Amino acid sequence: MADRDELIRMIMAGQGKEPADLVIRNVRLLDVITGTVTETDIAIVGDRIVGTHAEYEGKTVIDGAGRYAVPGFIDTHLHIESSLVTPLEFDRCVLPHGVTTALCDPHEIANVLGAEGIRYFLDSAAETVMDIRVNLSSCVPATEFETAGARLEIEDLLPFRDHPKALGLAEMMNFPGVLNADPGIISKLVAFQDGHIDGHAPLLSGTALNGYLAAGIRTDHEATSAAEAREKLAKGMAILIREGSVSKDLEALAEILDENTSSFVALCTDDRNPLDIAEEGHLDSSIRRLIARGRPLHHVYRAASHSAARIFGLRDRGLLAPGWRADIVLLDNLERCQVSDVVAAGRLVTPELFAARRSVAPVGLTSMKATPVTVEAFVTEPKPGQNRVPVIGVRPGLILTFREEATLATTEHGLQPDLAADVIKVAVIERHGINGNIGRSFVTGFGLRRGAIASSVGHDSHNITVVGADDADMAVAVNRLIELGGGFVVADGGKVTAELALPLAGLMSLNSFEQVARDLHKLRDAARYLGCTLPEPFLQVAFLALPVIPHLKMTDRGLFDVDRFDFVS
Repeated sequence: MADRDELIRMIMAGQGKEPADLVIRNVRLLDVITGTVTETDIAIVGDRIVGTHAEYEGKTVIDGAGRYAVPGFIDTHLHIESSLVTPLEFDRCVLPHGVTTALCDPHEIANVLGAEGIRYFLDSAAETVMDIRVNLSSCVPATEFETAGARLEIEDLLPFRDHPKALGLAEMMNFPGVLNADPGIISKLVAFQDGHIDGHAPLLSGTALNGYLAAGIRTDHEATSAAEAREKLAKGMAILIREGSVSKDLEALAEILDENTSSFVALCTDDRNPLDIAEEGHLDSSIRRLIARGRPLHHVYRAASHSAARIFGLRDRGLLAPGWRADIVLLDNLERCQVSDVVAAGRLVTPELFAARRSVAPVGLTSMKATPVTVEAFVTEPKPGQNRVPVIGVRPGLILTFREEATLATTEHGLQPDLAADVIKVAVIERHGINGNIGRSFVTGFGLRRGAIASSVGHDSHNITVVGADDADMAVAVNRLIELGGGFVVADGGKVTAELALPLAGLMSLNSFEQVARDLHKLRDAARYLGCTLPEPFLQVAFLALPVIPHLKMTDRGLFDVDRFDFVS
């Protein structure tokens, strides 16, 4: 916040009576409200724009060279943990793509470490160049149907409520708890009635949606069809169009973004890994794809900046105008959203800016408490009189899963996979050292013909999830994962063929995002060698254990029917 002397300096520099700290000269400024493009200078003092639509002198001058200037992009909902790197590495990875503000929910690390995980994110947010804001995790554990490593009640959240980097209450995933007035859920909602409450309500509609919104919940990133999004818009919800590494809803939702709705639509990634960021981009990818699908250009940029800021109560950013935060993206091409330079809070983003940050000590390096398993751990016995078994159906680009059935052969080693029908085993192994549970079932959609894939990223409780065509390879993958302290492992023929260590809470690497991207590339190649047909198999494995997303999921306690909100009998 500007003090008295700096405020006077801003006023004088805005009038051209003294030089600005920084001037970006000769740019074409896109007004995301009117769509007009104006050739101008942009004058900055401190972290604030002080002048546009005029010529200025500055202590430092950047030649805009006729490039386009747009407001910094705001990712309105994401889990930084799903980038598989620390918040400081995420900062270095994503800020050059124009994302100057990220609204994160440390829900993943909170389910492993509790309040310690939230504190780590708040400490990290104080050091990043981009502005990371933290929504306080509302559902830890997400449900009572799986074993998490921690539990957060309202008393655990309140000490963080007034932290300068805390924004509000994170996605309220337990919509049955809201609708049934669960006392713990109601306590959290009451405490944040005067602030932002993020939503999470896949497929919720009708009067049930009305009841959910009556709690003061304002946003949703879980709409997967235009019809679902339009009902939510009609009921006052802001829609966050999500395009992540697994959940890809942009194509289905693009049509809802127009001149009538753009003030109530924003963009988010939710879960996106460094390999996809390197290959496709981040929000810049979503922007160019929306424009390519015929969405009105300045309304797309509005959704990515001004609308996002208004929806979340960030009153200082989202426009390139005097008095607004100097978050600026310079583009070589407006239609293709080609980012060439970024200014964050009045500072040109350079490697030196990242190098000057203070480090934050990692946490959760001993969070992996699972014990090694044997091949017998994956024996799945048929129930008496059972001819057909329920099978989780996976489809590319969706974290929604589907209930399917299969007739499987039985041997002395229990029910067997049917590789010809693409039916393989799935197991979830409790890894927090609480009860040692192992849930077992079957899944289709991966295409595996051999081997196994294991992950300690298992939304939301982050137990170990493993899928496989061979019990012995499943055991090899899980045991190597335990040795690593968490991560991803591919096993084939009794050997580990690719791995990525994620020792920070079993969720994040201590390496650079460039190294993580290289390791992910090797993992994908190894998964394809097993026959895997999914473009992003590892996060798809991670979402098999998410029992708040329809329809059929796997937890350490057993196969779970999300529609009935109960275990499959």
